[in-house]
Amino acid sequence: MATILIADDEELIRRLIGDHLKKEGHMVLEAADGIEALSLFNSNKKEISLCILDIMMPEIDGWQLCRKIRETSGVPIMLVSARSQDFDQIMGFESGADDYVTKPFSLVVLSKRINTLLQRGATQTPTNPVAEEKYILDGVVVDVDAYEVTYNGEVIEFTVKEFELLRKFIKSPGRVYSRDKLISTVWGDFSATEGRTVDSHVARIRTKLGDWGNKHLITVYGTGYKVE
Repeated sequence: MATILIADDEELIRRLIGDHLKKEGHMVLEAADGIEALSLFNSNKKEISLCILDIMMPEIDGWQLCRKIRETSGVPIMLVSARSQDFDQIMGFESGADDYVTKPFSLVVLSKRINTLLQRGATQTPTNPVAEEKYILDGVVVDVDAYEVTYNGEVIEFTVKEFELLRKFIKSPGRVYSRDKLISTVWGDFSATEGRTVDSHVARIRTKLGDWGNKHLITVYGTGYKVE
């Protein structure tokens, strides 16, 4: 069971998603605007495992809310919106979202994508074989047990998708990953994510890791990315 924050100014959408999640055993927190959502998140930060945010909300829109949450947390964030243009989706991912779902949506597919985010965002346990994973390269440490990235001893805040991308790259130095392969393994087969989303996430990883990102995270033109 997970605690999930749903922020949408449409009561029908909140109720539709909320009732479905409650049937699956989750606890749901609801907010009708961005300010209420931010207040709920800050009050329940340790308990919330996933945020589902509408973009077009009063007071604070979903993009701004996503950025504010990202200032203090790497919790998985899903944006849900009727806006389906490439620009809107790219803005969403550049704001720090891990997934973007357009309305209208299938509850079955939405549930699958929510569960995928929850699984990837969950804290690893000692019984999990990946819990002992730790990768170190030139000052960067990817600690899967702590779900944490440090650079020269300083903790760097990563979103779930950024963490999973870096983990995949640093786990196999020299291996080239195509954009399609990264989408399939990091976002999942149900995702409508495009290659430009991968590019924007890689760009953010480079920015966060500064000189390390520019030196070690290499673009293989026409193919994808690798760490060397």
